[in-house]
Formats: sequence, C-alpha cells, structure tokens
Amino acid sequence: MKRLVLESTAPFQGLPELVAYDEGLFEKEGLDIEWVDRDAGAEKKKTVVDVTSPRGLNPFTSHGRLLEQGQADMYNACEWGNYCRVQETGIKSRQLGRRAIIAYGAIVVPPTSPVYTPQQLANRTVGVPFYFGTHYLALHLLEGFVPREAIRVCHAPNGSRPRLASLRRGEIEATTLTEPYITLAEKQGCRTICSGFFHGTEVGSERVDAQTYAAFNRAVREAVRRINADKRAYLHYFIDYHGPDDPEIAALTIDDLRESRLVVCDPAPIPLDEMQRTFDWLKSWGMLEGTASPVDLVDLDVQREAHAAL
Repeated sequence: MKRLVLESTAPFQGLPELVAYDEGLFEKEGLDIEWVDRDAGAEKKKTVVDVTSPRGLNPFTSHGRLLEQGQADMYNACEWGNYCRVQETGIKSRQLGRRAIIAYGAIVVPPTSPVYTPQQLANRTVGVPFYFGTHYLALHLLEGFVPREAIRVCHAPNGSRPRLASLRRGEIEATTLTEPYITLAEKQGCRTICSGFFHGTEVGSERVDAQTYAAFNRAVREAVRRINADKRAYLHYFIDYHGPDDPEIAALTIDDLRESRLVVCDPAPIPLDEMQRTFDWLKSWGMLEGTASPVDLVDLDVQREAHAAL
C-alpha cells in the first residue's frame, strides 16, 4: 500500500474523493489515504470591504497550506485559484489534471435586496473569497452583464457559512455561496441572482508520480460511476459534512437539495486550448504576472502518463 496524504475537502468540491475513501476504492487501488484538516490552525478571516482585490494576499490561507508545509501530498481546489497558487509555490507543486466534480456556485442577495438581475449588481458590493472558486466565478458571471469597471467585489471569508452570516449582517450587498448553503439561503428567503458550474484541478507535490495519480484516478472514476448511478443516495454528504458544526444545515433533509446541482464526471487532462484561455483571462485581471505560459503551472508529463494508464 502506498501512503497518500490529502488535504481535507468539502463535498461540493470533492465528493468523489470522499466516496472513494468511504467505500474502500482507494484501498483496492493500493492507496492508503490519510486526510489532514486544511483549516486546522488557519487564520480566521472577516469581511473587509476595503480590500477589493487579491493583490498582496496569501494564496495559501487554506488550500495548499499543508502541502506547502510538507504535511500533505495533494489537494484539490478551483482551477483558477490553483494556477495562482502554483505560481507562488515554494515546493515545486504542479497541477496534475482536472478533478472529478464540477462545482456549483451562485451569487445571492438577501430577501430585502432591490436586486433581481445581474445587471442590478453594477457598483454594488459583492463579498467573495479571494483565491477561491466563487471569487473567479463571480467575475465571470458579472462581466457578462456589467462593465468591468462597475464590478465591485470585496474580501469575504473562505467558507459559505461565514459569508452568508456577513450577508445577513448587512456588511455586503451580495455574496457567493456553494451547496448546501445556496439551498439554506434560498429557504431563508435569499434570492439567487446568477449561478454557474466550474472546474477544479488536483495539485500534487513532486512525491506524486504518474503511477500514483493513475491509481488515485481509477478509484475516483469508480466513485463517479456510483454517484451518477444514484445521486440521491449521496446527497446526505452535503448535510453530514457541515451539520455537526451548523444546526441550520443539520435541519436540512436531502429532499431540500437538488440533484441537478451535483455534477460529476471522470477526471481528465486539462485541454491545452482551455488552459491558455484560462491563463489569458487571469492575466487580463492582473493575476499571474510572474508566469509566461500556463504549461509552466501544470505537470504535463504526469498528466499525460497517468491518464494514458487509465
């Protein structure tokens, strides 16, 4: 058995990995998986409306923090953020390929908001977690409706629970959420203004070779098959993961959750054309200034060899 240490992952971004672990699929592939809590000891953040870009902020406040410290071998997070993290790595970490879950996020407003359409979010403060998936998703969603100069985002905590709390306190006019907090917010009268799905990637240290990554992906592919065969049977993960620390989530039932918001597919290589478009878009927002090419941020050899072995 090969030991592989993974940073912890929430269901909205890592359900297939959680299922593969719980149902013994990693063991069948010869992997001894250990989880480490990426948020244990991490600094807790608050909404800061005066911080309006990620410039100067640490990209390793949660995802990648333990890997950079040598305490983990792999983590998964949104593809956009992982380009930015890998640019700043101190241990030569690289993206290895796309993860299996297609994450779902939304911009929501409180029940009393006068906003009903994305166009009405022009010049209104949207709290986002910089370097995390819904930060970039918000920019993509908003720039389809309002000029870039009218997009107003500010620094809000990682984690949908504290962002929803910030929205309730009136600190921000809108925020981004993932499941099950989109469902919770809607049940409490909040409105979803726009939403979308987005890719994530797996990032590994130099200790993760092609053979190990292929074994990891074989287990995840079987988990994907099982989830797609009966999505309803796996919705409880969204409640079970957050419920012990959040009584509002614990009060939800799987009937409250929408199967259509759970999308999983086989892990795959990052297509070169999409890699370049993502890179160019991040550059257009003033990010990735220290990198000349997206291929510098992906281990193309491990990606190719691992997926060829599936």
